Amino acid sequence: MSMKIIFKNHQSNRSGSALILTMIMCAVALAILAGMMSWSATSTKLTHRSIQYSRSIVAAEAATDKVVSQMNQDFLYGGENLVINNLNLYRNNLLPKPADSSYWGTWVFNDGNGNANATYVMRAATVNFVALEAPYSGLNALVSTYTVASHARDTASVQDVTAGVVQQVQLATIPIFQFAMYSSGNMEISCGHPLTVAGPVHSNAHLYVEPDNTLTFASGVTAVLDVLYQRDTVDGDTRGAPSGLPAVFTQTNQPVSPVAALTLPIGTTNTPEAIREIIEPPAVGEDPTSPIGRLRYYNESDMLVTAANAGVAITSGRFNGSVTIVSPSDVAFMVSTTNRFWDAREGKTVWPIDLNIGNLTTWSQTNTTIRAALALVGSNLSSVYIVDNRTLPVGSIGAVRVVNGLQLPPSGLTVATGRPLYVLGDYNELNAANLGSTNTSATRPASLVADAITFLSDSWQDSRSTNSLASRPATATTVNAALLTGVVETSPGHYSGGMENFPRFLEYWGSANISTYNGSMVKMFPSLYATNVWGQTNVYEPPSRNWSFDSNFNNSSKLPPKTPSLLKLLRHQWATVAPGQNTTP
Repeated sequence: MSMKIIFKNHQSNRSGSALILTMIMCAVALAILAGMMSWSATSTKLTHRSIQYSRSIVAAEAATDKVVSQMNQDFLYGGENLVINNLNLYRNNLLPKPADSSYWGTWVFNDGNGNANATYVMRAATVNFVALEAPYSGLNALVSTYTVASHARDTASVQDVTAGVVQQVQLATIPIFQFAMYSSGNMEISCGHPLTVAGPVHSNAHLYVEPDNTLTFASGVTAVLDVLYQRDTVDGDTRGAPSGLPAVFTQTNQPVSPVAALTLPIGTTNTPEAIREIIEPPAVGEDPTSPIGRLRYYNESDMLVTAANAGVAITSGRFNGSVTIVSPSDVAFMVSTTNRFWDAREGKTVWPIDLNIGNLTTWSQTNTTIRAALALVGSNLSSVYIVDNRTLPVGSIGAVRVVNGLQLPPSGLTVATGRPLYVLGDYNELNAANLGSTNTSATRPASLVADAITFLSDSWQDSRSTNSLASRPATATTVNAALLTGVVETSPGHYSGGMENFPRFLEYWGSANISTYNGSMVKMFPSLYATNVWGQTNVYEPPSRNWSFDSNFNNSSKLPPKTPSLLKLLRHQWATVAPGQNTTP
C-alpha cells in the first residue's frame, strides 16, 4: 500500500503588509499634500499681505506727499506765515480722494491719533539757524521742522492691513546776503585783474566762468543749469576766447550743477523782470500782504523819502500808515536835491537826491517823530526807501546818492530805491584804521538796493564829472555793504561787464588805487533806468579790486536790515511707522 503525501500551500502575510504600507504611504502623502496646501495657502496669504502692506505704504506716502506739495507751494508763494495759517487745511482737507482718481474710492486714512480722514501735521516749537548740507554747504538758514504722518488701509482688500509713513520736512529761509555772488539769471565772471571770490556763488541759470586773469573760487559754487567755461555767445558776447588761466576751485568739491533753483517768494512768476518789482513802489490798491507786497522795500522800510517837483517830504513807513511827518527843517538837514553831475556811461546829467547818512544817523538818535513811532513797535530806524517823482529835463536821470556815510545808525541801515544809486566816498566804517582792509569788525549791518549802483571815490567832484577820464582821478575808497541791484545784460556785441564790474565806476582808478569792498553782490534783475551798455570809452579805468565777502552775514544777528530771503523746502527724514506712531524711529 502506497503512502500519498499531500503538500499544503501556506499563504504569506505579504499582501496584508503591502496594504498597510500602502495605507501608510497614502497617509504620509496626504499629510504632505495637506502640509503643502497649508503652506501654499499661508504663503499666498503672506504674499498678499506683503503686497497689501506695500500698497498701504504707497498710499500713506501719497497722503503725506500731497500735504508736503501744498506746503511747499504755500511756503514759496506766501512764506511760512501762510503755511502756519493753513495747518488745519493740511490736516483735514488734503487726503487722496476719488476726485483725484477712482483708485482712492476704497481707501481710508487716519492720522495715527485715532482721527479718521485726517493727516498728522505738526510744527516743531523751535526755529534754528543752522548750516545747510550739500549742495548748499557754506550757507546757513533759519529752519522750521514739520512732521507729516498718515496711516492708510484699503477696505476692499481681503487683507486688513494698515501701514503708516512719516516725513520730516524743513522750511529753510536762506538770507540772500550769505552769497558772495548770487544771480537770479545767468552769471558771468570775466576778470581782467586777479580776483578771488571768498564766499558761496550761485547762479539760477548758467554760470559762465571766463577769466582773463587769475580767478579763484574759495567757497562752494552752484548753478541751476550748466557751469560753462566760455563766453556767453548765446546772448551775443563776441569777444574772443578767455585769455586767463583756468579758474581755481579751492573747495574740495568742484562746481555743482544742476541744482534746484533758489528764488525769492514773489508769486508764481519768478523771472528777473518780475523780481525787479521788489524795489518799486506798489501800485495803488495792491495788498501789502500779497507775496510781492511782503517783499517790497517800500512797504517794509521805516522811513519814506519822497522827492517831487514841489520839494522833498519825509514820513514814517507803512508800519504806522505813514502818518508821522518829519519837519521841513529836519528834511533839509538830511536831504538835498540841488547838486548835478555827469554820468559818462549813461551819457546823462544826474539829478541826485543826496541823502546825508551822517546827518541821518545824528537825527535818528534824538528825533521825537519817527523814532518815537518806531519805539511803539519795538525797533530803531534802520531802513529808508526813497521815491523820485520829479519831472526832469530830457537828457537827465533821477537818482539817489548816499554821502557822508562812514557812520550808520546803531542797528545798521538799508537804503533802497527804484532808481540808480551812487555811493560817494567811504561807506560804513567806524574805525579809520580798517579802511582798505577786509576787517569789518567795526562796521554795522548795511545794504544798498537800487536799479544800478555806482561807486564814486573819496576824491570825486561833481564839477569834474564832465572832464576827460584822465581828469577824473580816483583815490582808494572802501564800501562795506551788501548790494542788491540790476545790470545791463549781455546782448549782441555787448558784454554785460560781468560780476567783476557789478558795482559801476566813473573815474580813472588805475592799478595804484584800490577799491575795497566787503559785502555780498546780488544780481537780481535787468536795470530799467541806467541802461547804457558796458565797455564804452572815456567812462572809467578799473581799480585794483580788493573785494571780499563779509563773513558777518553768516551771523543772523548781523545781517542787513530787511534782508530778503530765499525759500527752500528740504526733505529731511522719511520712515515707515507702526499704527498709532507719528514720529520717525
